[in-house]
Amino acid sequence: MATALLVVDVQEGMFMPGYEPYDGHAVVERIAGLMRAARAAGTPVFFVQHDGGEGDPLQAGSPGFPIVAALAPAPGEDVTVKTERDVFESTNIEEKLRAAGIDRLVVCGMQTDFCVGAAVRSAGERGFATTVVADGHTTYADGKTEAAIIAAHNGEFGTFASVVPASEITFG
Repeated sequence: MATALLVVDVQEGMFMPGYEPYDGHAVVERIAGLMRAARAAGTPVFFVQHDGGEGDPLQAGSPGFPIVAALAPAPGEDVTVKTERDVFESTNIEEKLRAAGIDRLVVCGMQTDFCVGAAVRSAGERGFATTVVADGHTTYADGKTEAAIIAAHNGEFGTFASVVPASEITFG
């Protein structure tokens, strides 16, 4: 199986003052470690970047649009810009993954209950073997604690994907 690391929507606008994700900086550090391991093993890293449109903190060209500096793509790494919650909707990412021979995705990023969840579900529906980095995605409180949201989604993801902590993921 050819594997790729898929980093979803970890953008500057997700870390605005007063609007910071649960355990966000630790999640970024874990993703950075996964990126280093993937690159060292020759595993491709694909990035997803959300364009929220006019007035959105993630609007293309705004200060919130860039991928956080600690996770900056290396030259030649693929970045897919999306305008929908699901990266597989209205983009050519599936074609790019297939062209690269990818049939397994390791998914991490933001937000657990929105774009990460949509990517994980769609990847599975499209036949990709999918591993969710259990401690490599995060979100914001929405009437529950963030930890409860993440735990609930990890449980749900486990019905159609592997859910593995970052420390147990290997590439190569």
